[in-house]
Order: sequence, then structure tokens, then C-alpha cells
Amino acid sequence: MGSSKALLPFGNETLLQRIVRIMSEVLSPIVVVAAKGQALPALPREVILQTDREEGKGPLEGLAAGLEAIQNQCDAIFLSSCDVPFLKKDFVLGMIANLGASKMCIPKTAGFYHPLAAVYRVEILKEVTELLKKGQLRPFFLLEKVQGKVIEEPTLIQFDPSLSSLRNLNNQEDFKKAIEDFWEESFEK
Repeated sequence: MGSSKALLPFGNETLLQRIVRIMSEVLSPIVVVAAKGQALPALPREVILQTDREEGKGPLEGLAAGLEAIQNQCDAIFLSSCDVPFLKKDFVLGMIANLGASKMCIPKTAGFYHPLAAVYRVEILKEVTELLKKGQLRPFFLLEKVQGKVIEEPTLIQFDPSLSSLRNLNNQEDFKKAIEDFWEESFEK
């Protein structure tokens, strides 16, 4: 996309500020995991900042760093990327409510798993660390390892009918369309 997604402007805030604000309305504490030396926008004082221990290890490394930072403060977390500007509070709460006794629950739409919109128990830090040591970096390996729960579309649409909470921005065209949709939605209100 040419620049850090965390710093991209979206309305009167950056993408990362938007995700932190939305999640802060229903969750506490909030942890932001960044790469070493990554520039971040201004964030509320109460946000816990954490860095990846190793570069290039993907979402599992970020999950491990976040779980480590928060392990004594809660029993489960909702993991999100910063490039989902249409994340809904009801989606976050719905996913948390569907965790039940599972160690993780992950949404699945059109055959695709969404590990960056999932709920993880803090206790799985050990399993995440084991996968990282083995070089098994795909989040699907974690789903198999802890026998996680998959949340399918019929359930997901109960707390986000449009599934817009799963709409991420992978390229400049996605970003441009999201800005257009955001302004259109703002004017409709």
C-alpha cells in the first residue's frame, strides 16, 4: 500500500486509532503489537504497547507478544488487525460470547478462516510459542493444535449482518473503496 496501514487516515483518525477506539468501547485492556521501530499514531495512555520478539514471524508472533503482555490481566483476547475499518462492536462481543469453553474461536466465511478476527484464551501462549519454535507460522496450525471452535457465517451474521467486520484492506483499491463507503455511510446517517 506504500505506507504503514496503521498510519493511513480514515475519517478524522488513522486506521489504528479507529480500531483502538472501537475495541476500547467494549474491551479493556487494549494491547497494540507493532514491529520493532514501527511508527505508530498517538494512542490513549492506557493502551499497552508491545513489540514482536522476532521479525518476519507473522500473526502468530504478534499473537504471542500480545498474549505475553496481557497474560495476568484477563483470560481471553479478541485479536484484530488494524486494517478492518468497519469492525463492529457487536461482532467483537458476539465472537467473545461464542468462545464458550474453547481455547479459541475463529470466524470462517466462504471457506476462509479469519485468524485476525478471532478470540484466543491467554492460556494458549505455550502452544503459540511451540508453533513459532517449530516454524509452523500459519494460524491454522494453532486451530488444529488447540482444537479450536469455528464460527460459521450463519452465526456470524447474527452479530454483523453484512460481515463488514471482516472486510480488510489489502491494496490501494481496497483502501479507496473503503473511504468512499465510509463517507457514503456517514452522509446517510
